[in-house]
Amino acid sequence: MDDRYGSDILARNPHGDRRTRSTEHAAKPGLVVEDAQSGWVGAVVRIELGRVDLEDRNGRVKGFPLGPGFLIDGKPVILTAPPLQPAAKAPARTASGSVAVAGARARVALAGRIYVEGRHDAELVEQVWGDDLRIEGVVVEYLGGVDDLPAIVADFAPGPKRRLGVLVDHLVSGSKEARIAEQVRRSPAGAHTLVVGHPYVDIWQAVKPERLGLEQWPVIPRNVEWKHGICDVLGWPHGSQADIARAWQKIRSRVRDWTDLEPALIGRVEELIDFVTAPGGRA
Repeated sequence: MDDRYGSDILARNPHGDRRTRSTEHAAKPGLVVEDAQSGWVGAVVRIELGRVDLEDRNGRVKGFPLGPGFLIDGKPVILTAPPLQPAAKAPARTASGSVAVAGARARVALAGRIYVEGRHDAELVEQVWGDDLRIEGVVVEYLGGVDDLPAIVADFAPGPKRRLGVLVDHLVSGSKEARIAEQVRRSPAGAHTLVVGHPYVDIWQAVKPERLGLEQWPVIPRNVEWKHGICDVLGWPHGSQADIARAWQKIRSRVRDWTDLEPALIGRVEELIDFVTAPGGRA
């Protein structure tokens, strides 16, 4: 007669450890995680040197060491660095359209510099022009807001061999950005500083709408926060800063190279690179 309870009473212990075990999960930009100890919830915005930066819904960023102690959808995980991508065959051209130099090393940084207003703007510039900038030895800095520009210019002290280029968000006639740019141009450092900008409400608009399946970027009412309005039209979540971060990652992932960007942005970035790297601007 079969024993439906089994002959080995130790084979299955109903009182054993039922705790959920942590599983490894690679950190990647846009991934929303929670630090179990502090309760901090945010989207991954940076992974480097064994640490991960999480940006919460209010735009605040806090760093944590990679490893155990995180939750994803309430389940414990061990955050790990993203896997290294296999080396791809060297492209004939860089993402900006320049001829790629296989094995080229980054040049020692020039005295000149480029500032880019807006975190998303800076990320897009790095994605498309990063290879060119490293070969030219141009350092790109993040500009938190155009209000900081006069102080940055004064502190940097541009000169004939120390040129400063600045890409400003939404630079249109009559705007605050235009007034500050003119103030810089008229300053003693103006001859060695170039401030340019794009006309878009947000850098998202510099990506051709066809890359998102749109004929054109939607017009969002002034009483609606622009990025939230765009996400709503596209059917994407937008209730938190993490949602907005994920939306930007989706948009940026559609950019293959410079041909996916609008000419008004391409021209301004190329102008800045030429200005900073001109023969007179090299130390």
